Amino acid sequence: MAATPIDARRRSLTAALAATLAVPFAAASALRAPDAHAQTPFPARPARLVVPFPPGGSLDNVGRLLAQKLSEAWGQQVVVENRPGAGGNVGADAVAKSPPDGYTVVMGALSTHAVNPSLYPSMPYDAVRDFAPLSLVAVTPNVLIVNAASPVASVRDLVALAKASPGKVNFGSGSNGSAGHLAGELFKVDTGTDIAHIPYTGGAPALQALIAGDTQFMFDNLANAMAQVKGGRVRAIAVTTAQRSKLAPELPTMAESGMPGFDISTWFGLLAPAGTPPDVVARWNAGIVAALNAPDVREKMIAQGADPSPTTPAEFAAFIAKERDKYARIVKMSGAKVD
Repeated sequence: MAATPIDARRRSLTAALAATLAVPFAAASALRAPDAHAQTPFPARPARLVVPFPPGGSLDNVGRLLAQKLSEAWGQQVVVENRPGAGGNVGADAVAKSPPDGYTVVMGALSTHAVNPSLYPSMPYDAVRDFAPLSLVAVTPNVLIVNAASPVASVRDLVALAKASPGKVNFGSGSNGSAGHLAGELFKVDTGTDIAHIPYTGGAPALQALIAGDTQFMFDNLANAMAQVKGGRVRAIAVTTAQRSKLAPELPTMAESGMPGFDISTWFGLLAPAGTPPDVVARWNAGIVAALNAPDVREKMIAQGADPSPTTPAEFAAFIAKERDKYARIVKMSGAKVD
């Protein structure tokens, strides 16, 4: 039977009403639809771990060890990229300005997040506001070392040498703002000696300079110095921590050697750009903690003199804040600065 004009109008009105009602429902569905990125669990592609110092040091070695373990666990490559310069500021700044998606992180250190903000007249990043802490990775004591051929065998010997030759004794460090640099500045203040600081582009070249006789002593982290100490090319005199290190219990502390209150250690940990989603931060933290608790990783780190020290993100943030206050006081007291 042929449709009447009334039927045609009824169908037209029904279609128009359906189209009108479909618009808000479509909009609501679009609002409810999850973002494509949110649907993809992290990590869905390779990630980059920036080491803000040259290859060869303990921070770099541990970073590569962690990257390998995380790559195996995640089924995605974690690629290490060395971006040294300005006491670690170059690499840290690159990460601070990276997209906050968790795919670029930095192995931050004492220098980049505790010392440099007080040592440098201006900073390219804010060590607190521009980062999301993931976990502390390791703490390692610093050790006072001299060339194996040096007549210096104790802290008192070194003080005597420096006082007998004012302005002629040099100490090296891996960079401005490193624990080795600040330990040397504290030694200078506490002993009233006239010594000069020579910064190098990493712990490895600073150690080589000591072996070559270009410097007279240095405060190096135990992880970096251990191989050369065992090899007989340098002599370890004392550790810089308040307590003797379980990694080298035979070495006295600086306090036991006549310098009470001397307490400095090296540390490093992973941080992402500020604004990284909480679930991605949690994923990184879980991966780091699992890797640092793995027996093979712990064994390799301890053999290098690095004490595995996983934390929660909140614990790492509180630790950084405490260290910043501590080293701000040491920098002010010593007058150390970088032009």
